Amino acid sequence: MTLPSTSISTKTPWRVPLASFVGTTIEWYDYYIFGILAATGVFSRLYFPEQDPATGLLLAFVTYAVGFVARPFGGMFAGHFGDKIGRKPMLVLSLLIMGVATLAMGLLPTYAQIGFWAPVLLTMLRLLQGFGAGAEWAGAAVISIEHAPPGRSGLFGSFTQMGVPAGMLLANSSVLAVKASVPADIFDAWAWRIPFLLSVLLIVTGMIVRSKLEDSDDFKELVAAKQTSQKPLGEALQKEAKGIWLVVGMRLAENSAYYLYTTFSVVYIMKTFGTDRANQGTMSVLIASAIGIIAVPLWAILSDKIGRKPVYLFGAIGGLLFFPLYFVMTDTGSALLATLAIIIGLAVFHNSMYGPQAAFFAELFSTKLRYSGASMGYQFGSVLAGGVAPLVAVALLNAGNGEPGWVILYFSIIGIITVVSALIAPETRKKFSQDTADPRHQHDSPSAQKSQTHVQ
Repeated sequence: MTLPSTSISTKTPWRVPLASFVGTTIEWYDYYIFGILAATGVFSRLYFPEQDPATGLLLAFVTYAVGFVARPFGGMFAGHFGDKIGRKPMLVLSLLIMGVATLAMGLLPTYAQIGFWAPVLLTMLRLLQGFGAGAEWAGAAVISIEHAPPGRSGLFGSFTQMGVPAGMLLANSSVLAVKASVPADIFDAWAWRIPFLLSVLLIVTGMIVRSKLEDSDDFKELVAAKQTSQKPLGEALQKEAKGIWLVVGMRLAENSAYYLYTTFSVVYIMKTFGTDRANQGTMSVLIASAIGIIAVPLWAILSDKIGRKPVYLFGAIGGLLFFPLYFVMTDTGSALLATLAIIIGLAVFHNSMYGPQAAFFAELFSTKLRYSGASMGYQFGSVLAGGVAPLVAVALLNAGNGEPGWVILYFSIIGIITVVSALIAPETRKKFSQDTADPRHQHDSPSAQKSQTHVQ
């Protein structure tokens, strides 16, 4: 009897998901600082000062949203080369791009100093940030699950997901620390730049960690056998389009919920209760992010036990039903209930989708096209959901004279699309189990072709 070969070493390669976690944390720290400062009005005051406050805030969120427009381009670029030459080079490049853009934001002159060019350059840097973020996620997710032992793909993939709450925690903590250390006028004048500039130290750390990563044996065998796709984007769209569209659909409610709770909620609390309550929303997100670092892997472990679909559907359906209650709890005026609403929305319903998401999405695609397929679906979903969610929500809130009814309807439509997509998607939990591999992708790599068990 010829036993199956395996691309997993006898020693569990924990350094791979840990490296993905460190790099992803740094990437999202850089990415989220912008959103936090946009929500608190810093950019509207410094880069759109000629507008009334409401219009200035909307313009700041437009600038925030353009970063999402660039994400599919970054995802397609990294997907093409990640499936063609390797995951590692794209992970290093994405971190470098994000680092350069973030540092430049910290040094960017304001409207008072260079006029029209200030918001133009701010928008261009945000586009560059979006490109780097788009190149990041799929590479980190794919390289983690491709190194996972059987039965642990969800857990290994969740290290990539943990980088999001960890990055948000760092970003919020740095902004709060600076705001607490200086008077408000000093913060608006120059101290808001400090969190951007501190990212240099984090980027250097991330580059060192990621330089030590290696691609999985399965992908190395594809390269050695010259079986990698020469046009992975086109091939993924042609052969695995269903998986891409399912990822887009499942991404919508998850990504929208995240940005509504972490960005729009700050705006809603300030609009409803005044600017003196701004720190309440930020602190709520901070607490939820800290809990998320623990909750995300726990939901992923559960998906390794009972399946990706039931865990994902719990988050999608539960989040859809809970969203109106967020406004009920917040509108009581109780800081405790408002904080609890954000924590439930993020740590329970959002994270139950986000925890197993890296494994679920990546497992829908073959090794040959995994980076491209997962990246395109994930990033197109980001544009349609997270990128516009705070902007649309603020506009709908204004249209409803401060009442959240239109915002609830908007999220309900998105939530229904995600629930339907998750119901249609196949269960992928056993995709990387050697004894129960998904028959659709048993021949993904040369080793898989050679490793079928034969009884003689």
